Amino acid sequence: MKALTFKRYGKSPGIGFADVPRPTLKADGLLVRVHAAGVNPIDNMIPTGIFKAVLRFDLPATLGSDLAGIVTEVGSRVTRFKVGDAVFANIFDQGTGSIAEFALVPESAAALKPVNLDFVQAASIPMVGLTTWQALKERVELQAGQKVFITAGSGGIGTFAIQLAKLMGAKVGTTTSTGNVELVR
Repeated sequence: MKALTFKRYGKSPGIGFADVPRPTLKADGLLVRVHAAGVNPIDNMIPTGIFKAVLRFDLPATLGSDLAGIVTEVGSRVTRFKVGDAVFANIFDQGTGSIAEFALVPESAAALKPVNLDFVQAASIPMVGLTTWQALKERVELQAGQKVFITAGSGGIGTFAIQLAKLMGAKVGTTTSTGNVELVR
C-alpha cells in the first residue's frame, strides 16, 4: 500500500510516498481504509526528532495522526465496530500513521463518524477536539457563566475552543484578524 513516510530524524528526514506493508490487524484493533487524514503541527515536528524520547516509531515510519475512513476488518476482541462502519480517530501515539491507504486503529481510539460530516471534516476533528476538551473541561474545568479568553480564535484549536466554550455556557473573548471576525463570531 502507499503511505507518506519519513526515513530518518533530522533536517533531511526523507519524506515521501512509499510502498509499505499493509498493517497487521491486532485483536483489539480495526483496519481502516483511510478516506481522509488530518495534518497537525505536531505531525510536522515528529520527523525532526524532537519527540524521539517519548514517541516510538520504527523507521521508515508513516506520518499523520488524525483520520476518517471505513472499517475493513475488525480484531477478535472488538465489540463496538463492524466491517463497513465509517469511523474517525486519532492514532498520534500508536507508533503508526494515518497518511496511508490503510491504518491500524485501536478500538479505544475510534468513534463512529457523525453522519452529518464528510470524511474530510471528520478527519479534522480528533486532535484539536481532544486538545480543546482537555484544556477547557479537564484542566480549567470551565463552568457555565464564566468568561474565557481564547487566543488565535480563527486557528484550528481556536475555532473548536470557541464553539465548545459557548456550548458549555461560557462568555468568550478572542483575537483574530479583521478578515476572520465573522468566522469567530
